Amino acid sequence: MTVTDPRPLTGEPVSLDLLNTRWMKDGVRQDLLTDPEGLGVWLAANRLEDRFAADATTLRHTLAARGALLALADRPGDPDAVARVDAVLGHGRIRATLTVEGPGEEPEFEDPAWGPAWTAAHDYLTLLRAAPDRIRACAHDACILHFFDTSRNGTRRWCSMTTCGNRAKASRHYARTKDN
Repeated sequence: MTVTDPRPLTGEPVSLDLLNTRWMKDGVRQDLLTDPEGLGVWLAANRLEDRFAADATTLRHTLAARGALLALADRPGDPDAVARVDAVLGHGRIRATLTVEGPGEEPEFEDPAWGPAWTAAHDYLTLLRAAPDRIRACAHDACILHFFDTSRNGTRRWCSMTTCGNRAKASRHYARTKDN
């Protein structure tokens, strides 16, 4: 049986997609990672299901990475948050390889249960190298989702224009008409 991904925002880079395993629905915080089945949904959404097990140990390590990344996203440069992400990164490394196709890189883990956590933390480094100012939290007050702004001019404010963007517009419109 395949479980559908219930999250309102998917398809972000793996590090931000991990942060987006928590979201708000009707004012109540939801969490995909409450059990190994939810981890399996997240692994499948990021094409990691064939590489890593959706078990309790992997879930525990993945939650540690989510907490570390959330702290860093909320407080960029905070020494404690940096140390927490660095601790996750300490559980894996990149091994240079040479194949018939040419040079490559292969992630390695002493304990494969750290694989998804390390993969997400490593991806966050990639985003920081590319454009740290484009790692954003949704601007809607009631939203806790994150995204990587790929808009041409870098001014995206909402996780989704159809949900949070429209809510904000409707709220502003209501405020204007109420005062008249």
